[in-house]
Amino acid sequence: MRTTKHAAIFSLLLFAGSFVFGQDAVSYQTPPKDIADLLLAKPTPTVRIDKKAEWMLLSERNSYPTVEELGQPENRIAGLRLNPNNFSPSRQAFINNFTLKNVKTGMEYPVTGLPSGLLAGNTTWSPSDTKIAFTNTTGTKVDLYVIDIATKKAMKINKQPLNTVLGNGPRSESYTWVDDNTLIYKATTRAATDAPKHPITPKGPTVQQSLGKTAPSPTFQDLIKSPYDEQLFEFYAMSQLVQNKNGVETNLGKPGLIGLIQLSPDKKYMLVRTVKKPFSYLVTSNGFPSTVSINDLSGKVVKVLAELPSSEGTPSGYDNTLNIPRGFDWRDDEPATITWATPLDSGLIKKQVEYHDAVYTLSAPFTGEAKELFKTKMRYAGTTWGDASLALVTEISRSKQMSRVSRYNTGANTMELLYERNQTDAYNNPGTPVSTRNRFGRDVIQTTDNGTKMLMNNMTGASARGDLPFLAKFDLATKKNEIIWRCTEGVFEVVEEVIDVDKLVLLTRRESQKDVPNYFIKNLVLKTADRAITNFSNPYPQLDGVTKEKIKYKRADGVDLTGDLYLPKGYNKEKDGPLPVVIWAYPREFNSAADAAQIRGSKDRFTTISWASPVFYVTQGYAILDNAEMPIVASSPDKKPNDDFLSQLQLNAEAAINKLAEMGVGDRNRVAVGGHSYGAFMTANLLAHTNLFKAGIARSGAYNRSLTPFGFQNEDRTYWQAPQLYHEMSPFDYADKIKTPILLIHGEADDNTGTFPINSERLFAAIKGNGGTVRFVFLPYEAHSYRGKENLLHMLWEQNQWLEKYVKNGK
Repeated sequence: MRTTKHAAIFSLLLFAGSFVFGQDAVSYQTPPKDIADLLLAKPTPTVRIDKKAEWMLLSERNSYPTVEELGQPENRIAGLRLNPNNFSPSRQAFINNFTLKNVKTGMEYPVTGLPSGLLAGNTTWSPSDTKIAFTNTTGTKVDLYVIDIATKKAMKINKQPLNTVLGNGPRSESYTWVDDNTLIYKATTRAATDAPKHPITPKGPTVQQSLGKTAPSPTFQDLIKSPYDEQLFEFYAMSQLVQNKNGVETNLGKPGLIGLIQLSPDKKYMLVRTVKKPFSYLVTSNGFPSTVSINDLSGKVVKVLAELPSSEGTPSGYDNTLNIPRGFDWRDDEPATITWATPLDSGLIKKQVEYHDAVYTLSAPFTGEAKELFKTKMRYAGTTWGDASLALVTEISRSKQMSRVSRYNTGANTMELLYERNQTDAYNNPGTPVSTRNRFGRDVIQTTDNGTKMLMNNMTGASARGDLPFLAKFDLATKKNEIIWRCTEGVFEVVEEVIDVDKLVLLTRRESQKDVPNYFIKNLVLKTADRAITNFSNPYPQLDGVTKEKIKYKRADGVDLTGDLYLPKGYNKEKDGPLPVVIWAYPREFNSAADAAQIRGSKDRFTTISWASPVFYVTQGYAILDNAEMPIVASSPDKKPNDDFLSQLQLNAEAAINKLAEMGVGDRNRVAVGGHSYGAFMTANLLAHTNLFKAGIARSGAYNRSLTPFGFQNEDRTYWQAPQLYHEMSPFDYADKIKTPILLIHGEADDNTGTFPINSERLFAAIKGNGGTVRFVFLPYEAHSYRGKENLLHMLWEQNQWLEKYVKNGK
């Protein structure tokens, strides 16, 4: 739980030496104007369109909150970060204004009735697309509003404040529509001022024990640590289900620690997951013991489906699972039928069995015995429903990076493999089925050609020419994918919605290097001129004249690589010569060299600047190689990618530097490398094991792999199974070798699994203790992804100063 002393401790940034000797205390700094203006540019609105493509909701957001906003009260318990004053998650990104636009006429209408100081989220259309609901968060409560499209007016509909602590996610949002006039949501049961008070004197020590049962667990953050934390979690997670019909609220059932809520397609039942004690000190609330039940709309329990234990005992290793039912979900193509999976291998994927999972079903009134639908040879990952003759069953093997999709015919009770591929093989991804609404208002598979084909939308469209999104027809008999439309080179255009499947009327989003993303109506049958329905302007004039190129090169062992090269406005190679370089990357593991060599990304995308981007520094005279490919490839079938991690990192880095030098645009003696999270881990390793760089920037990384002993990233071996590997991949163990200047940046409230702030604290101390050049910036209130405006401006200033001193003007 955050205490008030943070405000004093972090009113100043803590600089290098703050943990070993007196800090260099400075006020917040700002980077050069071009960089600051890029960061603070107002983003273009986000767009949500109704299914009939008649109305568009434009949502506007401010760029970044202030540090003061980040510093509001926060409880960190059970893997959650909560605002203790309003029963909602803290650190949310909010919408600050809504506008309605008529797609046909192009007329825009302000939404009236919006609350002052709007902080909106969770926008959804009603079943008939005549209304839009959203939550509004204030300092003391969360309210639910509904916009009437006809009147363009928003109105608050709740009297009881909402509790949004648990249960956010697909089909389990803070609320759910029943019909156009009825919603169900979770409400608070007590006032925030009734929260348990922290005892000055505890009743005793906090004790955990293990009595010989294996219970490996990831290194989660913000876990319950004391009996007081347990009290806080129970207080803030307790909620009451409420039905609101035309503004009249009716309580459904009794209060509880209610997480998942999903309405059945016929709107007569609810699938409910209720958390119960004992609360775990090792896993987050998602892994707490729970009861999964089917309730009617009065809140009465109709059927208890499962009493699930804590996930503490999940076996280590990818694809392993607890030996319990999982994945409870409604069938979208039937009125009220629930499905779930159960392992047939006791949850151990290496167990030699023909089938690893079975999927079961139970239909209303839920009084009979569950029926087995089908079995899967890999781990079951979900079903996309169509009709009685078509459902797509997905199986995965994370350890083998494989996925498989089969057609399940309910009537014939048959399974037929449609396609399988390596998950890293982007070129052969057929896309995702386009959906349509069925009679229950649920999204199901859209078929064409008398039900013989599926429409497939690939919003990436990876190819040897770069990303070129496409729309295709997948023939269910021949299992061939016929592309019926593909983005043309020179632009990047993606299908956002299929408005009319027969006439092939599409909603697309189109952009290019020079053109900001905008939305269009496209007709593939009539082939009429595309009609623009938005006209957003370029928020980044500072980048006018900057050139972008997708460059290709090979590393020494023949693996093909790519990266996005940005060069400054007005740069002339012959006149200006080689530039100082910033290489920014994030390693990825591959079992296949061919997959690793595939081209990713598009040279034709508009450059959108986020806080994490290195492209800011192209305005300061640097060549930027962003998204530089850093594949780590298994060298043989009996090896894993990380067996050669360090040598492959060096091969990747050398290839990038050589390419830029050969092009004449990069000075190989003035190159910096940087990255965030696993990219920071990469950076520290490169500086520990090579002399290729003048400086490094490492943000929010994990540098001591013994702190993630049960696996990390895509490494599923434990520390005790591969201690030498963990040692070799830990830059902390080689801190005495890091002599290249390194800038360490970390958020003091990092919430990501494995990247505890202690990683940067200890690496700083280790490098300093061994005489290296290092600077450590600890950003107040920041999590793994940074958000505070002052923090971000200062971070960009720190990085710019580091690059200027050690790269551009370094000796």
